[in-house]
Amino acid sequence: MTDLSKARQKAAILAEALPYIRRFHGKTVVVKYGGNAMTDEALKRGFAHDVVLLRLVGINVVVVHGGGPQIEELLSRVGKKGEFIQGMRVTDAETMDIVEMVLAGKVNKEIVELVNHAGGKAVGLTGQDGGLIRARKLMLPSTEQPDQALDIGHVGEIASVDPEIIRSLLKEGFTPVIAPIGSGEEGETYNINADLVAGKIAEILKAEKLVLMTNTPGVLDKSGNLLTGLTAKEIDGLFADGTLSGGMLPKISSALDAAKSGVQSVHIIDGRVPNSLLLEILTSEGVGTMIRSH
Repeated sequence: MTDLSKARQKAAILAEALPYIRRFHGKTVVVKYGGNAMTDEALKRGFAHDVVLLRLVGINVVVVHGGGPQIEELLSRVGKKGEFIQGMRVTDAETMDIVEMVLAGKVNKEIVELVNHAGGKAVGLTGQDGGLIRARKLMLPSTEQPDQALDIGHVGEIASVDPEIIRSLLKEGFTPVIAPIGSGEEGETYNINADLVAGKIAEILKAEKLVLMTNTPGVLDKSGNLLTGLTAKEIDGLFADGTLSGGMLPKISSALDAAKSGVQSVHIIDGRVPNSLLLEILTSEGVGTMIRSH
């Protein structure tokens, strides 16, 4: 390819992005950042650049992050093995200390540094800052005995969200980077699923989009084919026939709740694709599954 044709190709890409930039200027996008995009060095840098570019073209970006692989690594170092029930991490007191150390410390600070290094202005938060997330203990319904509930430790569900600190930061041109930890009524600390936090924050902020990054191409049917568009009714069918399970359960629940609560569109995208965030928001080439409320 000659230099001129490369230049033309770049110009065409920029021209394609213009209608999307115009449509989403001043709007808010909430991104759940997780999976390989958090562990692969090139993808990490690419994600940070995507966030900065979106901010520079006038799109408000709020990042909510997980930290599963990093938590597993530290747990194994202290001789513990992670356990999951219905896609939720079982969290005893020792595990909660490790979760807090990894999410609020190591991972949060690394994302903030990546975005700042790429030219952005990121600020790290947990749900405890500014009373952002009030949580209560989550009791999971048992799949074997429907009348029983499972206690999985220091795992919370969201009681309420006060978005004032997020709005203040966005207004001042900052990108909030949020670790999914919340406070209970007695000041106790809860680990909350990051997909659920991202979904609830998107609802409260009336976000234009909720984007959930994952390690799969999106939502797959039983044959492994990508389902590019889903409605609430179709998702109920996928739950019923067992197509959706494990870590995809909280993702889909969060996506569905957000779509029903006024978030314009919800996307489950493949974070292993370089610049997947830009591709999803600023081009017609979607890289995952889009969920609509009806």
